[in-house]
Amino acid sequence: MPIDLSADFLKRRPANFRPMTPIQFLRRAADVFPERTAVVHGDITYTWREHERRCRRLASALKSSGAGEGDVVAILCPNTPAMLEAHFGVPMAGAILNTLNTRLDAAAIAFILEHSEAKVFIVDRQWSDVAQEALSKLAARPLVVHIDDPSADGGELIGDLDYEAFLKRGHPDDDTAWPTDEFDAITLNYTSGTTGNPKGALYHHRGCYLNTLGQLVHHHLSSDSVYLWTLPMFHVNGWCFSWGIAAVGGTHVCLRKVLPTEIFASIDGRSPGLMLEKAFLGPNERRALLRPAGSHALS
Repeated sequence: MPIDLSADFLKRRPANFRPMTPIQFLRRAADVFPERTAVVHGDITYTWREHERRCRRLASALKSSGAGEGDVVAILCPNTPAMLEAHFGVPMAGAILNTLNTRLDAAAIAFILEHSEAKVFIVDRQWSDVAQEALSKLAARPLVVHIDDPSADGGELIGDLDYEAFLKRGHPDDDTAWPTDEFDAITLNYTSGTTGNPKGALYHHRGCYLNTLGQLVHHHLSSDSVYLWTLPMFHVNGWCFSWGIAAVGGTHVCLRKVLPTEIFASIDGRSPGLMLEKAFLGPNERRALLRPAGSHALS
């Protein structure tokens, strides 16, 4: 007699099924590797427990500001802790993350903010000029949160709130969102608009979860891996390594400027107590290393 696969006891329920989502990677890293170094940014370091709590604070602050399920949170920022936190904190609020290309002009940024109906706009102060010009083109201004990164070059603080102050509005013990369906959107990425206005593409939780696992297997990453962020995180969410390093409990080494001197300093092991294992380069970053000024003898 064949098994009745439509039986009630075989149906999906919390005990036997949860939607796939990269959010799970952060929760596991904080549980399994709480004291391991998660993020290095200059003199700033966070453990996985600290990183998770900052992400939870961001989620809580976003929800208390009215950003929730289906809302878009845009961020204009280089490879810094805030960008990593957005990859978890935004979906943990139930919202959709939009990482903006830092090379876009004000017209393109304004189009994306308008088209996506971004509810919150997080911007690093180094990009304050282009962000301010983009905001001036909008019919309705979103909540603007500025990041005052100590390593930023110039710029002004143009936000309604400072990023660190915004995090303090949130509580790390508040409930976080979990997708009800693994096909729910987690990110909204746009093309650069070279042949017209930028085009948006939605990524779902399941796809990002599976692609992350594929990257880990292909590149042989483990909890001992140290990942240098030469690849822009706005570029297809850093090819999912923004979530993948959490999945294995490795270490992120942030890099604001993709310059030969900065890259080779990290490769030489000058990041505090860390030995670089992985770094991936996009076309622009590869060209920078091929210039004569980028030549360097590795130790």
